[in-house]
Amino acid sequence: MSHSEIRGVLPRSFYARPVLQVTRDVIGKVLVCELGKHTLAGRIVEAEAYRGPLDRAAHSFGGRRTARTEAMFGPPGHAYVFFVYGMHWHFNLVVNSPGKPEAVLIRAIEPLWGVELMAKRRQLKANSPLLSNGPGKLCQALGISERDYGHDLTVGRHLYLLDGPKVPIDRTTRIGIAYAGSWAAKPWRYFERNNRYVSQLPKNKRPKTPARNP
Repeated sequence: MSHSEIRGVLPRSFYARPVLQVTRDVIGKVLVCELGKHTLAGRIVEAEAYRGPLDRAAHSFGGRRTARTEAMFGPPGHAYVFFVYGMHWHFNLVVNSPGKPEAVLIRAIEPLWGVELMAKRRQLKANSPLLSNGPGKLCQALGISERDYGHDLTVGRHLYLLDGPKVPIDRTTRIGIAYAGSWAAKPWRYFERNNRYVSQLPKNKRPKTPARNP
């Protein structure tokens, strides 16, 4: 991927749309994290949509509004970061509009810049797909943590997204949300076709469906 294919910081209008549109369109964009003198980045290759109060898999299900979920109720284009399993950070994009708590979980990236530092943090070889093929892995690789909660992604400093090339996209059901009942069957996980950094599909994966017309 050449630098000529990477363009400017994504504006708030990119995030101020329904969650399924943003989830599909974020595949191929570039996630950048600046830490001191280091700039790390990866192309987003996998993401999942969480559709707010009606979605049993969403943290905001039922309109739940707590200190943890507050960022999702604010303006679009901010970061929603949360801790899971007592060990991993997960990074999400706040989308849609204020009062509509929808979020996009970034599940995997293909490393572009700062790969050696990512590998050092993950204690892996720089060419290993395990470097960033999961939401907790990419946060560890990039250094995303609780300090990024609520960060404005549109200002172009520290943590932000750049525009990137369009890529072929597939979609399947989301991962690890069996508790969500019928909502677990929604094909709201989008990913770049045949990219080796995409995380493994669940054992009971469903047939792929076209990524058009979400």
